[in-house]
Amino acid sequence: MANLVAIVYPDETTAAKAMETLKQLQKEYLISLEDACYVIKDTQGKVHLHQLVSTAGSGAAGGAFWGLLIGILFFVPVIGLAIGLGLGALMGKFADFGIDDKFIKELTAEMKPGNSALFIMFRQATADKVVPELAQYGGTILRTTLSNETEAKLQAELAKGGQAPSAS
Repeated sequence: MANLVAIVYPDETTAAKAMETLKQLQKEYLISLEDACYVIKDTQGKVHLHQLVSTAGSGAAGGAFWGLLIGILFFVPVIGLAIGLGLGALMGKFADFGIDDKFIKELTAEMKPGNSALFIMFRQATADKVVPELAQYGGTILRTTLSNETEAKLQAELAKGGQAPSAS
């Protein structure tokens, strides 16, 4: 089962930085992402959604493969490739998996202009390594599927803003 965490930041750039950190953590196998995106609500109140994975791009790649294969079978590989590429991109653009865009738009309606938010859907994570990396950006939890106890711990770490405890 996947977990969902939505974190709001007070400015337009922090969610993008946190997303880059998530990508790096995934490369290091510290988090297993199903989907992630960040949203920026500019000062005019317009929402800009940035997905982790381009569904149009992956659809085009898959469509190109199948189009080429079918084209080879019917002795017209170039035409099959072109048709597969176009249909794959079109189908990928309309495919929606992971975090529901409607859900994202509903939550971002609550955000103030100039804020950004990071939406993370993950299967598993090495919490003692992932949480400190995300905590450096601060933020406030907007919504989560985590248990109340886990959510409270995460919010406490985010509230610290990644600051190391002072030595006494």
